[in-house]
Amino acid sequence: MLIIGIHGKTLNDDDRIWLSSPQVSGVILFTRNYANLDQITTLIDDIRMERPDDPFLICVDQEGGPVQRFREGFTRLPALARLGEIFDRDPKLAVALAEEHAWLMASEMRAIDIDLSFAPVADLARGNLAIGERAFHADPAVVSELVQAYARGMHLAGMAVTLKHFPGHGSVTADTHFDVASDPRTLDELRTTDLVPFVDGLATGAEAVMLAHVTYPEIDTFAAGYSRTWITDILRNELGFTGIVIGDDIGMAAAESIGGIAERIEAHRAAGCDLILACSPSIVEEAVGVSADLPACAAERVESLRGAVAPTWESLAEDPKRDECARRLAEYCVHPQG
Repeated sequence: MLIIGIHGKTLNDDDRIWLSSPQVSGVILFTRNYANLDQITTLIDDIRMERPDDPFLICVDQEGGPVQRFREGFTRLPALARLGEIFDRDPKLAVALAEEHAWLMASEMRAIDIDLSFAPVADLARGNLAIGERAFHADPAVVSELVQAYARGMHLAGMAVTLKHFPGHGSVTADTHFDVASDPRTLDELRTTDLVPFVDGLATGAEAVMLAHVTYPEIDTFAAGYSRTWITDILRNELGFTGIVIGDDIGMAAAESIGGIAERIEAHRAAGCDLILACSPSIVEEAVGVSADLPACAAERVESLRGAVAPTWESLAEDPKRDECARRLAEYCVHPQG
């Protein structure tokens, strides 16, 4: 049920207690958990040893650009916005680079035994303070084409695809990490704009969808991650999605709209979320405690997001495709400031 954040670069006693809870289905790693390649592989091995007998997810946000948790020792990935800029000049090249970006990112993560990088961002680049250059483009059709290419690349590398942040976070200004966000548009307006990349991304076989902590009052009074209208009626029944629904971090300011930690977890569950992020260790103890009497996410649901068989880091380092993808991304995806 929960995907939790842990304290630091090694497991401490609290982390181990949390990991022993059957309600904890995975861990999400951050920059605070990373020093170098040897350290992170040791940490991942230690986490695996705490849960050897059931499916368990190790996750990260390795999007590239401003959101890349592991940098030293890994390919420095350009922001997705660079691919959108290339699309305006050369659509065919941008699509190829999007697939290569995805394959390279996912291959490096799988080579160190990370199951999921929560990607791609399918939001529109329309001024949101949290999304910014994490999004491909402002045009739904362009985003859709690049999202589909990105999904293909991730699947080639053996990683499940997570479309985020459904039904679209990019067209409101507020950063939900710090503020409540509300989008006044109607469902018909969203169908022709922000929802387009998600609908097309689902057609690629995306295994997971992460919900936005954004409220769309014309559709429901609850934020999307707490909304049965969005999750059950629209995402599952109308769009036919049968995969994993993930609630974004319950520690974000916009998540507070429903109440305390217990209320947030219950609201996500009631709306239809399979997994719920609790990223800050400061809230994990309470989240694990209030989840103790709730059913864990079914093993087969967790297993559906596990990474496929992957190369070792050594064999990936010797793969000429890795070097070629990195070279092409560095050549074409130049930041506007150099």
